[in-house]
Amino acid sequence: MKRLYIINIKRVYAKPQKNDGFRILVNCLWPRGVSKENTKVDLSLKDIAPSNKLRKWFRHDPKKWIRFQSKYRKELAKNKKAVTLLKDIIKKKEGRGLALFGF
Repeated sequence: MKRLYIINIKRVYAKPQKNDGFRILVNCLWPRGVSKENTKVDLSLKDIAPSNKLRKWFRHDPKKWIRFQSKYRKELAKNKKAVTLLKDIIKKKEGRGLALFGF
């Protein structure tokens, strides 16, 4: 039987919630104005961060958040090695994970 997993996407500035699962920061750098203690990041995984092109397109614009998620998922489809690593980590953490962005 295949084991299922869920990976959600959320901005690191949003308040942590109990149902977030294993929280993975997917930024190249630690986000500004966010303390490590309050963020509750379980792992930082730079290899799966969005491209600079996508990050610059987004530019902290909340109106672009839905489109950002779609574009990022397309990037992930091309980054099979990093995605496999992420899936393996999530599977070991009871199948629930959260990719956090700090931009």
